[in-house]
Amino acid sequence: MRLGKRLATVVLGTVLAGGGLSAVARADAPKGDWPQFRGPARDNISKETGLLKSWPKEGPPLAWKGTGIGDGHSSVAVAGGKIFTTGLDGDGVYAFALNEADGKPAWKTKFGGLGNNQESQGGKGSRSTPTVDGDMVYVEGPVGEVYCLAAADGKEVWHTNLRTDYGGGVPQWGYSDSPVVEGDVVICVPGGRGGTVLGLDKRTGKEVWRSKGLSDGAHYVSPIVAEIGGVRQAIVMTAAHLAGISPKDGKVLWVTERKGATAVIPTPVVKDNYIFVTSGYGVGCDLFKVDAQGGKFSVSKVYANKNMVNHHGGVILLDGNLYGYSDGKGWVCMDMMTGDIKWKEKEALGKGTISYADGRFYLRDERKGTIVLIEADPTAFKEVGRFEQPDKSGKPYWPHLVIANGKLYVRDMDNLFCYDVKAK
Repeated sequence: MRLGKRLATVVLGTVLAGGGLSAVARADAPKGDWPQFRGPARDNISKETGLLKSWPKEGPPLAWKGTGIGDGHSSVAVAGGKIFTTGLDGDGVYAFALNEADGKPAWKTKFGGLGNNQESQGGKGSRSTPTVDGDMVYVEGPVGEVYCLAAADGKEVWHTNLRTDYGGGVPQWGYSDSPVVEGDVVICVPGGRGGTVLGLDKRTGKEVWRSKGLSDGAHYVSPIVAEIGGVRQAIVMTAAHLAGISPKDGKVLWVTERKGATAVIPTPVVKDNYIFVTSGYGVGCDLFKVDAQGGKFSVSKVYANKNMVNHHGGVILLDGNLYGYSDGKGWVCMDMMTGDIKWKEKEALGKGTISYADGRFYLRDERKGTIVLIEADPTAFKEVGRFEQPDKSGKPYWPHLVIANGKLYVRDMDNLFCYDVKAK
């Protein structure tokens, strides 16, 4: 781990800005910002209102198009008037910042190596989405680099490497999870015998703790933080286990077996003391109940089925129902507590990602790039708009759609499209 020369200045700035709060919990964060992977609460839900309820035939108006952000599957974070993402640009992986107003470049910083991933496996570009916390941006590279950068100008504050500094094993398709900030700790998932999960001081990059009781290899699931039984905890999933980790000291609060296959990717969904998980390659989904009594946790399985076999587009919980794409079934709405399907639609749109804002789901076909707007309706798939972005790369359209401050952001390799979805 190395410290940047500007550490003292940036640390002071973070303290003055109230840096003790996480990106999820920051009271001073603008309501419409989207500071990390899957949004403020990592649930892919935007709290914005007053958006278009349907789209014209040509789709919503294009506000601007930004270019030069490299190849990769990173989505975007929107915070403090800037848009942050990562991408492969010639000799390495870079972090990029664009101006939110017009998409023009603000800065770029090289931070990652190329790795050895083949083009058929998603290419050598980026995977992880930046995490913004106050005046800091945290980025993770496909071969394990973790950098803290100043949001204002991209200057390095500190960096470390999950592989060389912490003995982590690079997953087959590269590190793909997005770090999460909880209080003063940045939580990463290096994997390995030293401990699957790692907590770093967000200001200095120094190790705070390691999850000694869990030593699985890393997969592709981004950690989330939730409160269960009155205890804040990082929820982490690997190819073998689902676990709750104390963000204060790395203690394994509970762990249960949950076998995945090939690649475990979708982010868990938490409601009260229930955790829903899903993954592809024929595995399906599970609902777990976590009980807390006398300071101790116990875990039981409520159900397991194949009604939601989600590869990597993610699922969203809304009003007790889960929405997402299920391999073999198409787009699905299912009751979270029972696991029963309420509707499914296979013909309207292919497999892809899902985001939510203001009573509508925003869907994106991973093969064709088609973007569709549907009502958030538990009775049927009700389409109210679709369009095709221009200048398609023809590569997998994997980056999640982002809705922030009245705009829809569509990342396609080197291009970022910004659409105005605010109702007039």
